[in-house]
Amino acid sequence: MTESRDDPIPLVRRRIASADSLCVFTGAGMSAESGIPTFRDANASAFWAQCKPEQMASPEGFRADPALVWRWYAERRAGVRAAQPNAGHLALGDYARHHPGRLTVVTQNVDDLHQRAGCPDTIRLHGDILRDDWMDPCTKAPACAAEHAVPGTPPRCADCGNLLRPGVVWFGEMLRESDLQAAERAGRECDVLLVVGTSGAVWPAAGLAGLARRAGAYVVVINPTDSEIDHEAHFCIADTAARTLPVLLAGT
Repeated sequence: MTESRDDPIPLVRRRIASADSLCVFTGAGMSAESGIPTFRDANASAFWAQCKPEQMASPEGFRADPALVWRWYAERRAGVRAAQPNAGHLALGDYARHHPGRLTVVTQNVDDLHQRAGCPDTIRLHGDILRDDWMDPCTKAPACAAEHAVPGTPPRCADCGNLLRPGVVWFGEMLRESDLQAAERAGRECDVLLVVGTSGAVWPAAGLAGLARRAGAYVVVINPTDSEIDHEAHFCIADTAARTLPVLLAGT
């Protein structure tokens, strides 16, 4: 059950201060505070409003119209590069610098804001939007190198015609096993888990809160609206990452 207290901040701060291991699991709401729209919001403007999210984020959608999908991701990449880490990202980076080896950040976000804020080892469950991958496994030996791709929309291998695609996890694709295992290990081994800016609707990532609580972690959900995993939390703080994380982590 979620604990009931008028002001949970002092108690959560004490829990963090005494923790040997802190895990922070972040979602789209955290990046949205830096001006990066959530996935469905990113489809809301002008021409893109006519496109279904699944069309822009599935192997089938990419194969059907690779140029369309590539252009959409080019716009999203430009937005990521222009965005800056917000106060929540910076608070985590500052905590990591003052407590080496104590913090693990796991994110559903595909941007690089955690890394730029000082958490280079962030576990990105859903991939990296700024990285290119080959659409299909390369059959060449040695394998095709992305930097040698022929420019285009999208670029392709000059030898075999294989297309480059964004290095993100699309609908219908599995998470990279090594990333999922690392996230689950962090959840099982942490003393405190902060779940920040996620609706808790995307699985298997959303299962991290329940896994951590069953393993004995103190779980706190930080989100301005209700999430689907609030029942896993000892406390729910109805606020944003940029306002809450600096308060929770300062001086701990």
